[in-house]
Amino acid sequence: MENPENLSPEELAARKEDMLTFYKESMPYLEAQFQYEKMLSEIDEMRLKRTQIQMTYAQMMAPPEEEGLMDEPQPEPKTKKRTLKKQEA
Repeated sequence: MENPENLSPEELAARKEDMLTFYKESMPYLEAQFQYEKMLSEIDEMRLKRTQIQMTYAQMMAPPEEEGLMDEPQPEPKTKKRTLKKQEA
């Protein structure tokens, strides 16, 4: 590719025109991609909202937790009590 500094003004103008044509021809594809990405984003947002609503509904319909279950004492582990040896006099 030639260095733009080495181009004549006419060549530079032609190069700019070619670039502009390329970008204008690419616009329909970019617009289609934009619409596609936007729709995917909206679908993801709707899925998130639906999941949040389902979770909220499930929490509302769940029976309340019984507080007595949490306060039950845990059984002591069965270990042998250690004692000191008695010295004979």
